[in-house]
Amino acid sequence: MIRSKRSIAGAAAAALLAAGLAFPAPAQAPSAAASAAKPALARLQGYIETFNSGVPGRMKLFFQDCFAASALNEIPVGQRVVRFRGVKRELGSLAVERVVSDGPAQASILAKTASGGYVLLKATVEKDPPHKLLTLMIDLVEDPNNVVAADPKAGEREFAAAVRAYLEEETRADRFSGVVLAARGPKVILHEAYGLADRDKKIPNRKDTKFNLGSINKNFTRAAVHQLARLGLLGLDDPVKKILPDYPNAQVAEKVTVRQLLNMTSGIPDFFGERYDAAAKEKILTLRDYLPLFADLPLEFEPGTSNKYSNGGYIVLGLIIEKLARIDYYAYVRENIFKPCGMTDTDSYLRDADTPNLARGYTTEGQAAGGPRVLNLATLPGRGSSAGGGYSTAADLLKYVLALDNRTIYLPDASQGLGLSGGAPGLNSALEWDPRSGYIVIVLTNFDPPTAGQAARRIVGWLPQ
Repeated sequence: MIRSKRSIAGAAAAALLAAGLAFPAPAQAPSAAASAAKPALARLQGYIETFNSGVPGRMKLFFQDCFAASALNEIPVGQRVVRFRGVKRELGSLAVERVVSDGPAQASILAKTASGGYVLLKATVEKDPPHKLLTLMIDLVEDPNNVVAADPKAGEREFAAAVRAYLEEETRADRFSGVVLAARGPKVILHEAYGLADRDKKIPNRKDTKFNLGSINKNFTRAAVHQLARLGLLGLDDPVKKILPDYPNAQVAEKVTVRQLLNMTSGIPDFFGERYDAAAKEKILTLRDYLPLFADLPLEFEPGTSNKYSNGGYIVLGLIIEKLARIDYYAYVRENIFKPCGMTDTDSYLRDADTPNLARGYTTEGQAAGGPRVLNLATLPGRGSSAGGGYSTAADLLKYVLALDNRTIYLPDASQGLGLSGGAPGLNSALEWDPRSGYIVIVLTNFDPPTAGQAARRIVGWLPQ
């Protein structure tokens, strides 16, 4: 579940877009010598120039010529083109505000969009020439003043000290409450808890406190779908009707494929909106309880022609899992995703159950400026879903990343790393994993976005090189 999403171009995993320098660069582009010294920054600048050009087919050629073959094998050019169309329509244009980081293999740029909003573009490239792109992510930025330049620390001890000092200050100022974990592979560098899990009872957060993940749960759904595909129980290009012949929208059942659901190119509307706001949320307890919120609505675009974030699409994926596995979604992921990873503190708990060691969410949404934080309980469904809203701990999420790394759990694009987030009133989560360096950063909070995302960006910028 997500009502404030981090990656504007992607599905559950951060969307990957390609960029490069196959076309003439603008006048302000770096020299050949500068490009050789800072290839990631040069690729990123090339992407922005091409994004703004408006020349038909130019971005497609960037994808073909300037992305690493390994990444194109995982996410084909056609899929990237569809995602690009959605991003272009949403952002319009990109005006560079400042370079945030410019390492040889990674770079980031803060840019202003045509609508006046801000995004952070982050690129990673191959270490060896020709330094083709491995990933390019575009993250929404709520406050550009919170995007700070990378400041890698000299070692893990200095890094941990900087993180602790920052989080202690943020907690004292009532700007942070949650758990942070940083690791390099299985080696935990830092694992700390701050603030209160229950402000009324003055119960502090603990390292093993369970937090609402928001849309990070979508990654578990993706993994479950790929498990079923590898077992031969479904094809990614199967239409919905092949698996769910009774799906209550014939247009969706006929036209939408499993792959389009996974990649947010289905055109299925979101379930958040007026219907959700008016619903008796405590009665939303199964995946089928979500269907009245969106299933009868028409497609927002022809499937496969655009990209738009859709929690509704991930409800359909959950129903597909239930139909093929012949058990409910919650039981499937518990037995086939969480259990193999050793994730004993991860599940979609009932909202009104007295689940031990669960962080309560606190929000300022709807409050006057400077007003008190209030419980978010009224905004939550009775139970989370295949689109999000389940709970986990930082330690369990580390186990999940390690399981992806050793292929205990399979995702086709996991070799490129993860950039995941979830957010809604009173909850925010962020997970960053770079397989090349081995670093993993997990931030879970029971405050509004962008609490976790802001902290994660700062922490990632401090990681030792």
